[in-house]
Amino acid sequence: SIIGHKACIPNTLISSGTMSKSIDPPVEQINAFGDHGPLRRIIAEDPEWSLALVPPLSILCLQNIVTNFEGMLFKELLPAHKEYVLGRLPPSLPLHVTANLISDPGYWRRCCVQRWNPCDVSQYGHSWKRMFFEKHLENLLELFIPDVTPPQSILELVPLCRDYVLRLDVSQLLPPIKEPGNPGRESDVGPSMDHFDFGLLLDQLSRLEELRLVYRVRGCGMNFEWNLFEFTLRDCEALARALKSCHTLKVIRMLCQSKVEDERCRILALHLLDHPSLLELDLSHNLIGDRGARAIAKLLSRSRLEGLDLYDNEVAGPGGRAIAHALSRSATLRSLNLRLNRLGDEGGRAVGQALLTNRTLRRLHLGANEMGEASAAVLAQVLVQNDTLTSINLSCNSLGADGGKILEDAMSHNNAVTEFDVRLTEVGEGSEAFIGQRVRSNQGRVREQIVFIDPTNMIDRVADQC
Repeated sequence: SIIGHKACIPNTLISSGTMSKSIDPPVEQINAFGDHGPLRRIIAEDPEWSLALVPPLSILCLQNIVTNFEGMLFKELLPAHKEYVLGRLPPSLPLHVTANLISDPGYWRRCCVQRWNPCDVSQYGHSWKRMFFEKHLENLLELFIPDVTPPQSILELVPLCRDYVLRLDVSQLLPPIKEPGNPGRESDVGPSMDHFDFGLLLDQLSRLEELRLVYRVRGCGMNFEWNLFEFTLRDCEALARALKSCHTLKVIRMLCQSKVEDERCRILALHLLDHPSLLELDLSHNLIGDRGARAIAKLLSRSRLEGLDLYDNEVAGPGGRAIAHALSRSATLRSLNLRLNRLGDEGGRAVGQALLTNRTLRRLHLGANEMGEASAAVLAQVLVQNDTLTSINLSCNSLGADGGKILEDAMSHNNAVTEFDVRLTEVGEGSEAFIGQRVRSNQGRVREQIVFIDPTNMIDRVADQC
């Protein structure tokens, strides 16, 4: 071993015949990277590599099912294996495979988050699957271009989504593409439809309850043209037939800012007569006048409507009288919104007279209708005699100080109204303060009528007045 160490000694020291005493005895150096026997480890180049055993055959099979997903194999899996597969399925699978096979909320949540993040599932009954199919169908409708997009691309989705679509909120409908004109020749062939024909769809959605619809183009910018916001007569007739054929519809909130005037309103109302399930109708922000209001009044007398919104239209006194006549005979209407119209005292007094006999209406909005003291006098009688009305809004009318005194005296005899808005009516600060105080008193009285049936978890309100 000494001979072996001489190789490390300088020649000058060896030639002298003696080794320098200053040199320490040779000590075997420890190599930190040397072989340590049982401590030896293999560092893999793959950072995900581990010393774990090969996955069980069942896991390898499940991974293969995820990669090559088919419905037949999935149905035969055990519950634990189904859970493993569902947690790893990609959201990009075709809908004809997953729609009627997968009900797992986690999978449909991933599908929704991938396309529409952030997502508020509370607006869809806390159902991720319902949210996906409703928003997916809405997107297809909003991007449909007449004579360009094949209707079959939407209709082939119907068998997959009909059990999950309860509401449609279509915020735009595209018109046909305008072809460049030929100055030497005029074409007699127009587009087959002006917008998507809902007659192809609505009668096939067997669970549809609510429809929100606007005929417009979002974000048109510098390409603005009035025809991008046009609800044509052909659109109206097709839509009216479609609404009539959908017997499950309960709520129609449609045509906001679509320039619906009297003729189109009459067509829609005619087809909705005797509808078996319609409960709410909203035709706000349009151009409906007295003739359209008379058609709505006829619909009100031949339906089970509980809510009617016609605010921001052009309904004047004659139209107000027609609606009031239907209101006096209605046994179902609970909410009526006529704000931002032109009823005047003629229409205001007519609505007030109707409420002297009506015992179902709970909420009334007559704000900004050019009403004066004459309307306030009739409505004061309503406050004294009608104990069903709980909310009334008369804001932005010229009721005057005398009208305020009349309403103040009437409110002193009323125990039912819990909301009463008389702002910007020139009634005077004293009358407005008294009315507000009386409303707060009624609110407290309603709270006192709460009966605790089960103190642990159940409360029953005796009067449905809030």
